[in-house]
Amino acid sequence: MDKPRISITYCTQCNWLLRSGWMAQELLQTFGTDLGEVALIPGTGGIFEIRLGDEMIWERSRDGGFPGPKELKQRVRDVIDPERDLGHVDRAAKSEGLDS
Repeated sequence: MDKPRISITYCTQCNWLLRSGWMAQELLQTFGTDLGEVALIPGTGGIFEIRLGDEMIWERSRDGGFPGPKELKQRVRDVIDPERDLGHVDRAAKSEGLDS
């Protein structure tokens, strides 16, 4: 079975390389060998998109800015391994839901 590929397309004009690299690092640290690749793809025009294979899991304009690491990890997990427990990330999300 092929491992999933994540691509992060970022705007070079907006200087979003560091943000993209940080998100790639967070994903690699959390999912490790469950991912086949995390690619950084330079773009222009304010683009910031994260794809898991062919599926768009985050788009800056559509989703209202940039994801936090918790939300990004949850979206990736929900596609590649929905049963996976993300530890403190999930516990924080569940306790937030109880507070409302």
